[in-house]
Amino acid sequence: MQQDIYDPSFVKEMFNSMSSSYERMNYITSFGFSIRWRKQFINDLGQSDQPVNVLDILSGLGENWKMLIRAYPNASFFALDFSEKMIQISSNKNIHSLGNRFKILNQDLLNNTLKSEAFDIITCAFGLKTFNEPQLDAIAKTIHRILKPNGRFSFIEVSTPHNKFLRLLYKLYLGKIIPVLGKLFLGNPEDYKMLWIYTEKFGDCTRVKEIFMRNKLEVTFNNYFFGCASGISGRKII
Repeated sequence: MQQDIYDPSFVKEMFNSMSSSYERMNYITSFGFSIRWRKQFINDLGQSDQPVNVLDILSGLGENWKMLIRAYPNASFFALDFSEKMIQISSNKNIHSLGNRFKILNQDLLNNTLKSEAFDIITCAFGLKTFNEPQLDAIAKTIHRILKPNGRFSFIEVSTPHNKFLRLLYKLYLGKIIPVLGKLFLGNPEDYKMLWIYTEKFGDCTRVKEIFMRNKLEVTFNNYFFGCASGISGRKII
């Protein structure tokens, strides 16, 4: 029987396997734009010196955290991820580089114990592509449940460009070159082959926008670098 690539156990195993190299590979797979895109998608939320509650979901190696601290210096910070090895690395970063500002939750987003209406700000970078449509609908429901009234969110994801030439180059890069680099870093290219498979199946955040809107969330579609990344941002409608 063929493996369901959206099965949470499959996704968790993949990210556990990639944890030691994922940060630099994410930088490489985005042509070096991942840091800039992270800044842009967080900037879509604006800044605040108020004591807000900020949650970074699918938090990975904590790549968003320094930027979130700068944007919300007086916030209480939380992060959620289900990859134990990702959390092990991000916890060290949290303790040694960030003053232990983040409370890290080792939970599956699809089966979480987050309190309702607990957060003012929710962020998520480069995690949406590993979910199918029913799972994305469940995530939208969770976002609506855990956001405070008028609470805001911002998501970003690597996407397939609409331009045919750029799409061809992107497919070559992610589908062929990145697995070779994955083999150099890990000795196993299979996990990094999956990045293109997920990206190609995901497309862009158009469908995510529709799903979030169906769940009573006000949503704006955001495009980055000719469609090589896309995102959504918005707020919980009262």
